[in-house]
Amino acid sequence: MSAPPTATVHEKNATVVESDLPSRLDRLPWGRFHSLLVVALGVTWLLDGLEVTLAGAVASALKSSPSLHFSNADVGLAGSAYIAGAVLGALGFGWLTDRLGRRKLFFITLALYLAATAATALSWNLASFLLFRFLTGAGIGGEYTAINSTIQEFTPARVRGWTDLGINGTFWVGAGLGAAGSLVLLDPHLLPADWGWRACFFIGAVLALGILPMRIWLPESPRWLLTHGDERDARAIVEGIETRFRHEGHTLSGEGLLRLRLRARGHTPLREVFHTLFNVHRRRALVGLSLMTAQAFCYNAIFFTYALVLTDFYHVPGDHIGWYLLPFALGNFLGPLLLGRLFDVIGRRKMIAATYAISGILLTLSGYLFEQHMLTVVTQTIAWMVIFFFASAAASSAYLTVSESFPLEIRALAIAVFYAFGTALGGIAGPAFFGRLIDTHQRSEVFSGYLVGSGLMLAAAVIAAIWGVDAERKSLESVATPLSSVAEDVE
Repeated sequence: MSAPPTATVHEKNATVVESDLPSRLDRLPWGRFHSLLVVALGVTWLLDGLEVTLAGAVASALKSSPSLHFSNADVGLAGSAYIAGAVLGALGFGWLTDRLGRRKLFFITLALYLAATAATALSWNLASFLLFRFLTGAGIGGEYTAINSTIQEFTPARVRGWTDLGINGTFWVGAGLGAAGSLVLLDPHLLPADWGWRACFFIGAVLALGILPMRIWLPESPRWLLTHGDERDARAIVEGIETRFRHEGHTLSGEGLLRLRLRARGHTPLREVFHTLFNVHRRRALVGLSLMTAQAFCYNAIFFTYALVLTDFYHVPGDHIGWYLLPFALGNFLGPLLLGRLFDVIGRRKMIAATYAISGILLTLSGYLFEQHMLTVVTQTIAWMVIFFFASAAASSAYLTVSESFPLEIRALAIAVFYAFGTALGGIAGPAFFGRLIDTHQRSEVFSGYLVGSGLMLAAAVIAAIWGVDAERKSLESVATPLSSVAEDVE
């Protein structure tokens, strides 16, 4: 007689759950459920793209604002405040996501983002602007941990790479919305100088308000429930999903399903978390930290100061910045979308190393052409489009790597730790560093900053090629054995 799909036994005063639910989630075909999940949760990247783009697009408006009068250094500082909030938000909310569940946290983090970005529009001086940008970043950082872990745990293994990269690519849909919105709202003929940039920040608040109700139907992650001993709810969720697929005409085979034995635990002590991250999986930790740091510096340093380069070196009017952000956003969106499937077919390690290396080489080349006055504003934009076609896929693969390389019980916090470490090292200093380089008005100084970003990308490529994890088409549990896993021979 075959074992039941899910069984609960008691061993040495600990509840052990024996289940095939993760395997049943992995064998599902792609369906309407997954599409709805992606829309409701993947919007996080869209919102982040919107916020980052607005920060660049309104830079000129903030400098000419009658109430703020920001300098280039102030604009760079505001970018750093946003990233600092994202770092601390990721750590705090990541810890809570593993303890309290994915579902609770992705409501809390979106609500925080909504309130903070709306408050940014009401800023009255530098201090208030920095505070609200910090809180906006905290909401987005928390979203990343809750959302990445949830999507990973529901997505079938064979398409996990392409799905994750494609969702990350929607960051640039948000960037396009921010650029388009800024073109309209920063038009001095439409709104007064001190109103346009404020209206821009309300775009994110309106989008978030519309998204909150969409998340009500989303279930908790069955994988998270299993590790916390709630196999009844986990089974009900998976059976409900399977019922939807059968009603859509799919036949779900019960052949070849793998069973797990997990010891339920209320939470994972922080000491065990860091022991697992930096001792048991120290090579994976090095890979994750390298990838996150390199892409964070490259993106945040360049993108947060994108508008400053256009205005200071190419003399583009502030209200025209959006026209140059739109093609840049398109290249970034197409990169993960078109290259994403190769991460599942060719493999994670080869594609990660390739995209990071190509990005670093192209960044050096374009930086040299910029320094030699060989680029116009149009060719500079084209160069950035080509570079970030590859860099966008590379950056997305960094999030994919840290979210699938570590055990289930610490997945959200692992995402938070590497996002925080990488972003703190590469992202907080980056915008302020580049802001000061641009303030020198010397192309050679800006080029030196590009070389730093290029060097980090190339170093990350080498590390990924040597120690990267071949996680393509594998279940999350086979990529990283759960900490609560129990051997079959336990009595």
